Amino acid sequence: MSAKAPSSKHAALADGAGHGPTDDHGHLDGHGHDHGTFGGYVTGFVLSVILTAIPFWLVMGEVLEDRALTGIIIMALAAVQIVVHMIFFLHMNGKSEGGWTMTALVFTVVVVVIVLAGSLWVMYHMNTSMMPMHNMSMTP
Repeated sequence: MSAKAPSSKHAALADGAGHGPTDDHGHLDGHGHDHGTFGGYVTGFVLSVILTAIPFWLVMGEVLEDRALTGIIIMALAAVQIVVHMIFFLHMNGKSEGGWTMTALVFTVVVVVIVLAGSLWVMYHMNTSMMPMHNMSMTP
């Protein structure tokens, strides 16, 4: 009986080759994980800095007179920044892990929106339905 010799890929992995400091992790490895590239990280960092600087400028420079509009713009930029972080730093896309990470994310977002919207709805209706307190100074 002759033992079957391992393939060169398996032999290289057994020797520890392929995971050294010179290995390029900017691709999908054998396990299906996307490690990102240096350019991807730099792009994500630059976008994050820009998406942080714009709201800071809007508030500190008092660019818009309408505070509600400023708040809406800041929240929209925050949502965009969350997406930037998920794509460039957490490597979430429709291809990673067979799409299950994106499915879990969508489910989580739906649950959070339902909980927040329901909470705001209940608090609004409780506030409008409460008895007004007019003459507080007359109470003993």
